[in-house]
Amino acid sequence: MISIHVQILLIILFWNSDCQIIPKIEECGLSCSQGIHCKSKPSSGIFNSFCHDAPASLSSMVLKSMKISTVMKCVQGSPCSLHLNIKGTLSLDDCRNSDVGKYISACSAGKFDYNVDRARKVISVNVSDFLRDQDYYIRLCHKWFTCEDVGAFAVIEGKESLKSVSLKYSQLLPCLCIEGWLAIPDARRIQLCPFENDTKVLWDNIVYNPVTQTLAWEPACPVLVTVNLCRLMKSNDHCEDIENSFKNSPEKQVKYSRVDTHPRLCMKFTTKQGSWVKCPFAHGEFPAWKMRTAAVAEQIQVFFTSQMKAQFSVLVCNRTQLASCESVGMHHSVSVGDSVSITMSQEMCGSAICIQGWRTDVDYSVPLQICDIHCDFRGQTYSDGNPAKAMIHRMKSVHSLH
Repeated sequence: MISIHVQILLIILFWNSDCQIIPKIEECGLSCSQGIHCKSKPSSGIFNSFCHDAPASLSSMVLKSMKISTVMKCVQGSPCSLHLNIKGTLSLDDCRNSDVGKYISACSAGKFDYNVDRARKVISVNVSDFLRDQDYYIRLCHKWFTCEDVGAFAVIEGKESLKSVSLKYSQLLPCLCIEGWLAIPDARRIQLCPFENDTKVLWDNIVYNPVTQTLAWEPACPVLVTVNLCRLMKSNDHCEDIENSFKNSPEKQVKYSRVDTHPRLCMKFTTKQGSWVKCPFAHGEFPAWKMRTAAVAEQIQVFFTSQMKAQFSVLVCNRTQLASCESVGMHHSVSVGDSVSITMSQEMCGSAICIQGWRTDVDYSVPLQICDIHCDFRGQTYSDGNPAKAMIHRMKSVHSLH
């Protein structure tokens, strides 16, 4: 009988000592971090709800961060009952989650409506859907890795009934954006870049240095573009690509060293939206060279004129296509002021025969051609593909090309 009492006493002592480890609560419920509202939903059939697959929207890190422990709910006058205490940490982008963001003031970023006055170079911006009685900042910026300031930002005071400002700009660029945010710390910023597809203006920033003979283009905005040099064809305004001149634009300059300043040498820019051609030497600001031919008997004399020192190469070629000409003779080197005589054989006669010349003292030059060379040196002659009346004087005709 004594041993039985001892066993019961030991069980009671063990139960009491174990209960001291389990925390005690008076009521059950939900609690969330400050600023987050919790909402419970009633559940039914709890015994049939175990071991379900987690929804795809629930991150595995959420489950791993959960901590489960036991607690005793003890209400005075009633027996204690065992409950589960579950704690978890859930990390969200406050503002991208609509259910969370609507409770956070910093996520009320607002909406833009804008109008462009191109004559005055002013963008008027109206702002809506942001917290009342709260100041709001608006600015223009150039979007690179971050959005860089373009002038000072404007403030829309919360007490103002008119929620609009006017911002001056210097140039409409694809990376010119409107940015706005509430005047509170760590407020969410929204951006609107309405000129993203207007890339045509980017191709104007071409600079030539006559001292170094360097042709350079610097993008005013980040853009994925392929740049190359090309030869403008006068007959159809097509710009034929120059070999070994293709470059992919980085965020900095695209440079070509030792470039010929001929009016037909151009730059071509190609993006997903299309191609644009710019000819920086077409307006005559830089010295250009000319190639001329004089035909006497069965020889053609070729000479070049230029305001600068230059070296040239000349050959007779067979024009197989509009932009290609296959050599049918030897190359001849010519300097400015000198000339070279080319003997025309009967086999070299024909409407597809051309005299081709180009600069050899630079890395990038356009080849020019004088075609329709006739062995009898009579009739009409052609310069750059355009018919012209020949000046026939003592069986001598003169061709020029520039």
